[in-house]
Amino acid sequence: MILSPRPLPSPLLEDENTPPTFLPAPELVEWLRATFVLPSSLCNLDHEHLADARLGALWTNAENVTKGRRVWGTAEKPMPPPGVGKWQRARWRQQMREWFPEFDGELPDFIITIDATLAMVTDDLTWCAGCEHELYHCAQAVDEYGAPRFTRDERPVFRILGHDAEEFAGVVRRYGIGAAAGGVSELVAAAAKVPLIGRATAELVCGTCGKRAA
Repeated sequence: MILSPRPLPSPLLEDENTPPTFLPAPELVEWLRATFVLPSSLCNLDHEHLADARLGALWTNAENVTKGRRVWGTAEKPMPPPGVGKWQRARWRQQMREWFPEFDGELPDFIITIDATLAMVTDDLTWCAGCEHELYHCAQAVDEYGAPRFTRDERPVFRILGHDAEEFAGVVRRYGIGAAAGGVSELVAAAAKVPLIGRATAELVCGTCGKRAA
């Protein structure tokens, strides 16, 4: 498969007068699937469980800073804020339907949100490392024996996955230690090998990592 150029955020988000905004990014989902999930030169079998996942994506110009650094992206399982009433929950579901009409009223399995401002200035290798970082959070649940879990209709059961350590070993294998937030034995062993993709200096922060992963 010939890879298409990486998608760019809407020009609307480049306008300094645009208030904090979130825009659906179906073109980003299409690119993530074509690049990392489906057969391609950058395909990663670690993501094969996402082939039939309902992936949603958003661009945003809303600045998100954690621990003094600007968040580059997040991956999450969509759920309404805790403790809200019926109307708030209904408004939240309406927002999901309007953002992601392609799911015919069903909720996405995951939503990946990317800072549009940072996406515009991120080099290609760091961009790929950041995208795969978020995809690694989008995991398939396993049972008590470590076997992948499925629903009754044979769809994967999904969950948000924490890091192998402070980073995913898969990101290090593919992009090198420069793309990692830190390391332990598995990450060091992965970094000792020649990266499958190349070096990436990831000066980015994953907002998912600041949350408690299931």
